[in-house]
Amino acid sequence: MNDCSFSFCQTEEMAMKRNKPKYKQIIDAAVEVIAENGYHASQVSKIAKKAGVADGTIYLYFKNKEDILVSVFREKMGEFIEKIREEITKKESAEDKLYSLIEIHFKQLSLNHQLAIVTQLELRQSNKDLRMKINNSLKGYLAIIDQILKEGIEEGLFHPQINIKLLRQMIFGTVDEVVTNWVMKDQKYDLVKQAKDVHYYILNGLKSTDDKKGS
Repeated sequence: MNDCSFSFCQTEEMAMKRNKPKYKQIIDAAVEVIAENGYHASQVSKIAKKAGVADGTIYLYFKNKEDILVSVFREKMGEFIEKIREEITKKESAEDKLYSLIEIHFKQLSLNHQLAIVTQLELRQSNKDLRMKINNSLKGYLAIIDQILKEGIEEGLFHPQINIKLLRQMIFGTVDEVVTNWVMKDQKYDLVKQAKDVHYYILNGLKSTDDKKGS
């Protein structure tokens, strides 16, 4: 009898695949092909050609094209999360950590326009199951926002009765929409420069300074 459970063996097998060079080649090729052609017009054969592998090799790593798209987001979001965690550990306050999160999000996508196109446009699929798989990859990112908000409450930066789940969605939605608008405008302006204003408005809202003092 096999010593490992099905789920454990499945996870271990996936980890082995992800550590192989061809896996990364295919992921990077998929980003390029999907950004250039759109998800629906991106045949597996095009991705294989761009990656420099045989069509059949793709299926050693991925079940189908949908699996490739989900894997692209999972891998790239994993890189995002790792980078954000690395940077916010260097910051003392929740305010500074929030700024780092916003800035890194913008920097990562401004450095890779093709990835930005994929994440902001091509991942918006109508298929419910596909959307759910993509959303699952966001959990680690959203957990970081939750932690920043909790630290902000402890520091007295945020009101103790804020709805963390709602505010987390508002923060992510704001950052996400700013990037989407930048992509739709063909990256004609500096995305990273938007970080300061986005951070300010999230922290201070829309009230004037005088209104705040009188409240």
